[in-house]
Amino acid sequence: MTTAALIIIGVLLFELIIFLHELGHFIAAKKSGVKVNEFALGMGPKIFSFGKGETKYSLRAFPIGGFCAMEGEDEDSPEPRAFNNAKVWKRMIIVIAGATMNIILGIVMMFCIVVQEDAYSSTQISSFPATSFSANTGLEKGDIITAINGYGVSDSMDFSFPIATAELKEVDGDTLAIYKQDCCNSLFKHCVNIVNDKNNPVKDDKVIKNLEKLLADTADKITKTTDKEAAAKLYTDGCKKIDELCSVKNSNIEKIAVKKTRKRFIADVTVERNGEEVTLEDVQFYTYTTSDDPEPKVAIDFYVKPIEKTVGSVLSQTFKQTVSACKMIYASLGGLLTGKFGFKEMSGPVGIASAVSQVASEGLKTAGFGEAVNRILYIMMIITINLGLFNMLPFPALDGGRFVFLVVEAIRGKALPRKAEAIVNGIGMALLLTLMAVITVSDIIKLF
Repeated sequence: MTTAALIIIGVLLFELIIFLHELGHFIAAKKSGVKVNEFALGMGPKIFSFGKGETKYSLRAFPIGGFCAMEGEDEDSPEPRAFNNAKVWKRMIIVIAGATMNIILGIVMMFCIVVQEDAYSSTQISSFPATSFSANTGLEKGDIITAINGYGVSDSMDFSFPIATAELKEVDGDTLAIYKQDCCNSLFKHCVNIVNDKNNPVKDDKVIKNLEKLLADTADKITKTTDKEAAAKLYTDGCKKIDELCSVKNSNIEKIAVKKTRKRFIADVTVERNGEEVTLEDVQFYTYTTSDDPEPKVAIDFYVKPIEKTVGSVLSQTFKQTVSACKMIYASLGGLLTGKFGFKEMSGPVGIASAVSQVASEGLKTAGFGEAVNRILYIMMIITINLGLFNMLPFPALDGGRFVFLVVEAIRGKALPRKAEAIVNGIGMALLLTLMAVITVSDIIKLF
């Protein structure tokens, strides 16, 4: 029942996205005096329909789209209130209104997510975990991150995309930075092994708290050392202090083995430090593998200062995080055009449905029904903003493409030949449908 409820919520949110997109066109058309012949939610055969005034309203079988059919939209009409006879500025508003409604819905959805949080994340580093790689390759406590690989950072959401797309490189394992990383990692592992020793596990909260402080302080000292000998001594002394705190004798302190090369996710990071802008080259981020997947993965390995929750910060974070989502979508589109991303990274309706199912399932496992709903809401927020921005692209058959035709008409003082517009839009639609077919086949292959 719970899974079924989440599926229904997902479908309803998706239909809301489509409905509001078409509603934007509908309202703008009505306010501009343009005749609307039919307003439909869904595609394919009609389930039911009714007429009110000059417009027919219908619900169709397949919940994958909708339309607002205006008189004179696709062919010239003598009707005075036809789309083709409306002033060009009114047609511009009508064409762009759908995408605008999607952006507005995205902001509302983002607000629903943001307002639930107790506090927000800044872009200023407050501390590092003991296993941090970036602390040993340039980043410092107090740094305000402003860009990663040239990708502007104005909100903590901006961290995800440039770090996730950072380049994986082979690095020299004999460097001081790598040695210090290994010391910190081994110190952390030593502590975890002692605490989780099944013969004598540590359960005293006071001891665990002292261990956490010892780990942080020792890792910080190792990070600031300027030679391997000092780092090794700090590591060994730290392990002995851990043993002492946990009343352990003669534990095995692992030796730091130097490897010639290893893989690391690397990026250039621009920070504001002591009032000055500093660009740190080749900052390494925490790179790891799992037993299920040997492919290296990357993670953010620093903590940031919190932002107190107020009315102002809720509104500020809503807009900042919405802008971050928009930037990520445009950056992703740019990656597709430049070949950085391939078809395997793209998803259509099948892939989206699969993703919604996965995140909802994970939410149920970790935090219950409410978290599952929030995760679905987040994906739907990305989808509605994606739909709005994608529709604004100046590509034939999209709203943005039609807007370009109207801009040309406004400059020329007369419309382009309808036949030429129809041919260009037809080619654009054919390309979009082909792309959708390829992506859908790819999504189906991924499922199996």
